[in-house]
Amino acid sequence: MQKLVKVFVLVFPGLQACKQEAAKLTESSNSEHETSKVAEIGQDVLIEKPDNIAFPEGMVWVPGGALKQGAVSQDKMAMQHEKPAIHVLVDGFFMDITEVTNAQFKKFVEQTGYVTTAERAIDWEELKKQVPEGTEKPHDSLLQPGSLTFKKTKTSVPNLYDFSQWWNWTIGADWRHPNGSSSSIEGKENYPVVQISYEDALAYCKWAGRRLPTEAEWELAARAGKEGTTFFGEMILMY
Repeated sequence: MQKLVKVFVLVFPGLQACKQEAAKLTESSNSEHETSKVAEIGQDVLIEKPDNIAFPEGMVWVPGGALKQGAVSQDKMAMQHEKPAIHVLVDGFFMDITEVTNAQFKKFVEQTGYVTTAERAIDWEELKKQVPEGTEKPHDSLLQPGSLTFKKTKTSVPNLYDFSQWWNWTIGADWRHPNGSSSSIEGKENYPVVQISYEDALAYCKWAGRRLPTEAEWELAARAGKEGTTFFGEMILMY
């Protein structure tokens, strides 16, 4: 079963012909202020927008630069795969001003007839390949398409690895019905589209002539120049 993601922001791919994302990584350091040392390496990082490239509609330019990617030293909730933080150089790039909206995704579906992961009928013969051998087939009433929906916990959770504490499997939840079959996106045309899988996001990107940002690009944009902070903004609206 594919993991579903809530929102996605697109990056303009045209700059790849001009310059690829820098791949220079250096050893991690405990000092969050040593990011400036990366800039001293002398790598040619694309910071300002090239004059011969126009702004794509609905996008902004995110200046390139150096960042320390991964968990900061004071983050006590960070998981092991977020450590150690590494120095990364990232070329500037164009990014959508907002996440993809319900209206934008609806246009894509109407023009292509695309069916998202959460809307597709479940094939038991395919699904049983992903579960332990000998697992009995669930009742047909349970083998229905759906997605995960958020549930608020009454207290703090003791185990952050047990996501079932704050997510419910909800039959009938999809991008048109974010919280289940009785919910709707009516009046929420400009809200970010949700209940979208990675496969769905790639299909939309192909249709829109875009691509998804890399992890380093996303963190550079979301941090908006704020180095060393545990939390930083998720909306790319500050540029």
